[in-house]
Amino acid sequence: MAWNQQHLVQADVKTAAPSGVSFHVRNLSKVYGMGEVEVVALQSIDLDLYDGEFVVILGPSGSGKSTLLNILGGLDVPTSGHVYFHDRDLTHTNEAELTRFRRDCVGFIFQFYNLIPSLTARENVALVTDIVRHPMRPEVALERVGLGDRLDHFPSQLSGGEQQRVAIARAIAKRPEVLLCDEPTGALDYKTGKLVLEALQRVNQELGTTTVVITHNAAIANMADRVVTMRSGEITRIQRNEKKASPEELEW
Repeated sequence: MAWNQQHLVQADVKTAAPSGVSFHVRNLSKVYGMGEVEVVALQSIDLDLYDGEFVVILGPSGSGKSTLLNILGGLDVPTSGHVYFHDRDLTHTNEAELTRFRRDCVGFIFQFYNLIPSLTARENVALVTDIVRHPMRPEVALERVGLGDRLDHFPSQLSGGEQQRVAIARAIAKRPEVLLCDEPTGALDYKTGKLVLEALQRVNQELGTTTVVITHNAAIANMADRVVTMRSGEITRIQRNEKKASPEELEW
């Protein structure tokens, strides 16, 4: 079913996100200066992301999806517009507050796993649990992604899919409100990619973590609550899936 525009919350951009909305984005633009040339990465984006939903942002390379994800996660700042995370204005905050937001509220998962080779799976996850307020035990986080029997294995002893699941465990161990995933299956084959998607689905369902996955793989969109399609820095469509597919049903 095509997204009905009446679902957009018409709120004053100077107020916090409405109840039930994780991210409230209005008129968001990002322009990069490259010498004398300006590159428009995002243009007049309006978007609400709801608590506990699984959203896929779909689009080709250069569509602006990574830029949007980085702004939502406090890794980048917009040129203009407003981004609220609940009652927090991310567009008018200092770097120290953005650091606290990233540490306490957001789990990041990237295409490449960024594990420390000399540390075991358990120790890689513990790097996060040692610096946050209410962490999940590393063993529990790894069990949630199906790696309870691989706690003391080093990255070199794990497959690509297992390493990505360690990265997911590391991200969820701080009990984030939001999980932001940038092409999490991009470096994986079909079979292991599905295992990673199953882990993300499990986290979303069991922990209620708002989950945003950006990808160019259209098949992954079938497992989302909503699909946001982007092209040339703009949102071209927002669609709700009436029936969500399970990861094992996906074909690509």
